[in-house]
Amino acid sequence: MRYLTDRQRAEGKGAAHTGTAHHWFMSVSAVALVILVPIFLFVFGRTLGAPQEAVIATFSNPFVAIVTALAFIVGMRHFARGAQMMIEDYAGGTTRHVLVLIASGISWVVMASVLYALAKFAFLDIVLGAMG
Repeated sequence: MRYLTDRQRAEGKGAAHTGTAHHWFMSVSAVALVILVPIFLFVFGRTLGAPQEAVIATFSNPFVAIVTALAFIVGMRHFARGAQMMIEDYAGGTTRHVLVLIASGISWVVMASVLYALAKFAFLDIVLGAMG
């Protein structure tokens, strides 16, 4: 006969001990997004409808490129972590794993696409600058 207290029965079945780290990540990334997103929207809004050369010149600027890259990287990691938490709360089993992979995959694809576009803008600026 085993004499277990309520605490002994519950030990090892509770929290995964990652809640604090997750909370801090989400809080810090939210504060970063509060700063980065308005700057990005201001820059993007000014280039919206501009000729291609002006858009390339704007996003080739190192400050603008860094703000854009950080906004998308931080935003997509924030999205992936938030989506994972939501999915873990409402889905189970194989569905949970598939949905978490999809959310994470979407965030990585968006990040890679933005970084590729920024690198291409920088390359085009160099080429167009050398031509004329």
